[in-house]
Amino acid sequence: MPAIGGKERKFMKKRINYTNEPISAIKIIKDFLPPPEKLVFKRKNIKVTMALDEGSIAFFKKMAKRNHVPYQTMIRNLINTYVAKYQVN
Repeated sequence: MPAIGGKERKFMKKRINYTNEPISAIKIIKDFLPPPEKLVFKRKNIKVTMALDEGSIAFFKKMAKRNHVPYQTMIRNLINTYVAKYQVN
């Protein structure tokens, strides 16, 4: 049995039978996704050293593991969100 895709193979063997049925009215949906270049958020980062509460770090590590992201990224996003909300121009 292959290491990857073993279970899925049985579903891929089923053939699709197409018919010549008419297609109903087509509704065109406006493209709402941003272009790829707007999905890349490259900002200049500055490394800092902080002493944080042990419980806080444990919380972020637990949530990061659950969401499959680095905990430092979660903390950075939290700070960025706070700054965006309370920043005075």
